[in-house]
Amino acid sequence: MRVLLAGGVSLAMLGGLLGGVSDPARARAAAASAPVSCVPSHLNVSAALAGSRVTVSPGPETRDASAATQISMLGVPAGELTGVTVSGSRTGAHAGRLLAYSQGDGASFVPSSPFAAGERVSVRAQLQTGGQAVPFAWSFIVATPDRAGEAGGSSTPRSDPSDYQSFHSRPDLRPPLVTVTVRSPAASAGDIFLAPYSGPGQYGPMILDESGQLVWFEPLSPSGTRAADFRVQQYEGQPVLTWWQDPLIAGGSSKAGEVIANGSYQDIAIARAGNGYQPDLHEFQITPQGTALITVYAGIDCDLSSVGGSPRAAVADTLLQEIDLKTGLVMYEWHALDHVALGEAYVSAAHSSQITPFDYFHINSIDVQQDGTLLVDSRNTWAAYDVDPHTGIVGWRLGGRRSSFAMGPGTRTAFQHDARQQPDGTITFFDNGATPRKHPQSRAIQLRLDMGRMTATLVRSEQHAPALVAGSQGNVQALAQGDWMVGWGEEPYLSESSASGQLLFGAHLPAAYESYRAYRLPWSGRPSGPPALAVVPAAGAHGARIYASWNGATGVASWRVLAGSSPTSVKPLSATPRTGFETAITLPAGSSAPYVAVQALDATGAVMGVSPAARA
Repeated sequence: MRVLLAGGVSLAMLGGLLGGVSDPARARAAAASAPVSCVPSHLNVSAALAGSRVTVSPGPETRDASAATQISMLGVPAGELTGVTVSGSRTGAHAGRLLAYSQGDGASFVPSSPFAAGERVSVRAQLQTGGQAVPFAWSFIVATPDRAGEAGGSSTPRSDPSDYQSFHSRPDLRPPLVTVTVRSPAASAGDIFLAPYSGPGQYGPMILDESGQLVWFEPLSPSGTRAADFRVQQYEGQPVLTWWQDPLIAGGSSKAGEVIANGSYQDIAIARAGNGYQPDLHEFQITPQGTALITVYAGIDCDLSSVGGSPRAAVADTLLQEIDLKTGLVMYEWHALDHVALGEAYVSAAHSSQITPFDYFHINSIDVQQDGTLLVDSRNTWAAYDVDPHTGIVGWRLGGRRSSFAMGPGTRTAFQHDARQQPDGTITFFDNGATPRKHPQSRAIQLRLDMGRMTATLVRSEQHAPALVAGSQGNVQALAQGDWMVGWGEEPYLSESSASGQLLFGAHLPAAYESYRAYRLPWSGRPSGPPALAVVPAAGAHGARIYASWNGATGVASWRVLAGSSPTSVKPLSATPRTGFETAITLPAGSSAPYVAVQALDATGAVMGVSPAARA
């Protein structure tokens, strides 16, 4: 059963509300034809108000707020926020509720009705501190959504049995084949996490064991539903599985969402984006504070004439949100448009329109650095940005047109993904180098930053053999002893290499498939349901063959066959070591028991689960 979090407040768009105009249809047409500025007059304005104690969003003077936005005020107890008034220049005063964050560090004013596109919203409030009232105020402008529709899922090519696995005991599962090409005993411990899609079979999150054999697969429905960024995280002190899914049908919503599942593979929470948005596949990171960092893409109208585009076009407003997982409230929201100039992009705005937005930034990862700042990666400006989560201000840029660092040989990236700060302070990237192709091949790299001299030096670079050029996606996961697990994104490969560059593990999916990221992580799973069993009748003098599996069970060492005259009277007959996801067991010739079942045993011989009995 899925548990739906609050997920922000979903408010319907307020269409056609243009105050003081007698002909709404004519006013809408006039507004649609006028160029719309989506960039504030001054970039990188601080969002910290009330003596820098309260971080507000939408930020001061932003022009890209959602009509369904909350007014977020982060940094002080909710009880210290008083006198909140909100007024739209067209919609007037807004009633609403002030709802506290579960962490005790702020609150969101949730309006009772949405704002109007294009209007200026003014906010006033007071911070009660030390017996004094500190007034603060700011304003922002609501964006005009573009004319493009929302994406949901993807088409699935016709199935080809040569590309997927099939099982007697679980004929409903058809995960893609995984071909292991290299497997060294020196490879790191831990299971492998993928989320294959775009190929001719089922899509969904998939776990492989250390040898590359299937452990768990969750086929998503309806057909074409995609998952991404599948991994293990910590939630409320316990290891959980998390992934992005689109569409995610739960709680009356069919928009994209984030799934949190427990060790029995049961969904325990669903997180949604707030402020009327959908979460994007690029990041879902749970913090120790019980919040989540997510990415969002929203197309809004924008005058792009300053960068060679049409004055009546649209831009992909890429942003991040910090969501309170208990309440679903938006605690913080940061928009690239407020801090990074359109001209920093390495892609062209020439062919953008109100249906095809200019994807100038393309946020694709968020990492919390050791000093608490955020490392935000931008594919299309070829740079990673150090963002102060208190003010929203960009402190430094690594790479791109305005790098704060002198970039040493081999340090410049192109269309890169997955910027991560490592424990030693270095930064790793998956450097796609395409598309269009800018580097001979994609690579995983590590850079050392000298904050005194403001220089970046290449520490390590790994490429795939044979050469791969991944036009999208990909990640680098730093493992123990200096190993790297690399997911090659659009290219259906994954590999693990040692600190010296030795290939320790290599595998690939069929050519048509992709997996946004790949991870190697520790995991222990025990499904809530029983093992599965299929019986194939005897052929000639041979005994019947049994096929046993238990989708998601990580501790099964062997299978014990039970046999008897009725489903309730089966007794132990034989035991067989587990041999992969599905184990084939041949019953002794002449075995006449009409019913059989199997027990899943752990390494000590203890019974973990038992299948229903089946007729032999």
